[in-house]
Amino acid sequence: MRDAALERFEALFGPEFGHGKPFESAPLHAALHALGAPHWHLPPVIHVAGTNGKGSTIAFMRAIAEAAGLRVHAFTKPHLFKLNERFLIAGEIVSDQILVQAAERLHALAPDLTQFDAQVASAFLMCKETPADLVLLETGMGGRDDSTNIIPDPALTVITPIGLDHQDALGSTLAEIAMHKAGIFKSFVPAIVARQSEDARAIIEAQAARVNAPLFQHGVHWDAYESNGRLVVQTEERALDLPLPTLFGRHQIDNAGLACAALLAPWHHEFTDDAFAAGIANAHWPARLQPLTRGAFSAPIRDVGGEVWVDGGHNEDAAKSLARALGDMKARRGGDAIAIIGLRARKDAEAFVTSLAPSLARLIAVPLSEDHIAPGEIAALTAKHGIASDVAPSLAAAMQNAAQSPAPRVLICGSFLLAAEALAAES
Repeated sequence: MRDAALERFEALFGPEFGHGKPFESAPLHAALHALGAPHWHLPPVIHVAGTNGKGSTIAFMRAIAEAAGLRVHAFTKPHLFKLNERFLIAGEIVSDQILVQAAERLHALAPDLTQFDAQVASAFLMCKETPADLVLLETGMGGRDDSTNIIPDPALTVITPIGLDHQDALGSTLAEIAMHKAGIFKSFVPAIVARQSEDARAIIEAQAARVNAPLFQHGVHWDAYESNGRLVVQTEERALDLPLPTLFGRHQIDNAGLACAALLAPWHHEFTDDAFAAGIANAHWPARLQPLTRGAFSAPIRDVGGEVWVDGGHNEDAAKSLARALGDMKARRGGDAIAIIGLRARKDAEAFVTSLAPSLARLIAVPLSEDHIAPGEIAALTAKHGIASDVAPSLAAAMQNAAQSPAPRVLICGSFLLAAEALAAES
C-alpha cells in the first residue's frame, strides 16, 4: 500500500527519527510561531503519556466524547498502514491532500525540523484550523522531552501504566522512565494516573508535588474493576455501572477505567452515564487483541476449529497482559495457544518471551520487513522455558505451520509491523 503522505514527509523532512532525543525546543517553537502559534489556540487538550495502553485509553475517551456529541481531534502513534492514521481531525482521518498541504506550508517556514517535530506542528495547525471541542494528544516517546510537551496549558494530563521500553532513550529503570513520563505534568492541571509499580508511583507523586499538579491515582482517588459482567468505575463523587469494553483483555478494564476517570475529573465538560456507556461499548482500536474472523488469511486456522488474534504489543508489560488474556481464554474455552512472534531489533526479546511463554504451547518465530531480531534467536529463548518452538521464513508460512495443530489459538504479536501485515492479509 503506497503511503503518499509519508513519502512527502520523508522528502521534506527526512526519515522519522529524533523523537527520543533530548528535545531541542527552539526549532519547533520558531516553526509554530511562524505559523501563528496554533498550539496556543486549540480546543481543550488532554495530554497522554505512558508505556502501554495510551492508544486504547485515547480510543475510549474519544468514543465517550463523541457519544456525548463532541467533535474530537486526536494525534496518536504509531500508525498501522498509513501516516494519515495518526491525525484525526473532527472525527475523521485526515486526507493525503490536507496532510501534505500542512507539511508543505510548514516546510516553507521551517525546512530543518525533524520529521516527528513536523508531524506535531502539522497536527497542531490542522487542529487549530478545524473547529472541535477536544484534542486528544499522545506523546511520541517519554514525555518531558517529547515534542508534544510544547503544549503550554493542557486541560488534563493522563499517565497510563509505565513499564520498561525504549530504555536506550529513556533510561534503564522504571524510576528513570517515570521521570520522563511525569514530565508532562503542569501546575494546577489535574493529572489522572493509572495503577503503577512502587518505583514509578514514587516518582509520579514527587513530580506532581513539585509542580503542584492535582493528582488522581488509580486505587487511591478512583477505582475500576469488573463486577458481575459489568465495568464499575468509582470516584469520590460518582459511580458508573457500565458495559464491559468490546476491546478484549483484563488490561482493557484498566484502560477503560482510566479514560472514564479522566473525563470525570474537574475540567471543561460533564458527561452523562449514557455517554460513558455508549463510548465504552463502542470504542475500537485496531491490533489490540483483535480477532480475525472472516478473511482468507485466518481461514486455514478457522477451518481446523481454531482462532486467530492480532496484537501489536512488543514489550514486557504488554507480554504479561497478553499472557493473562490467553490464560482467561483457555479457562473459558479450553485450547492451547501458539504465538507467532516477530520483534524489532531494539526490543528486549528475552523479557517479552519470558513473560509470554508460560501461556503458550508453542512459539513460531518469524522475520519482519524492517530491522528485526533473528527468528532463531527468539526460538532459542523459548527453549529455555521448555516451550516447543519453530522458525518460519514468513508470516504466511507460520500460519501454515500453526494450522497443522488441532484447533489452535493463534496469537500474532511482537510488533505493529507484523500486526499490520496480518490485518492487511486478512482484508
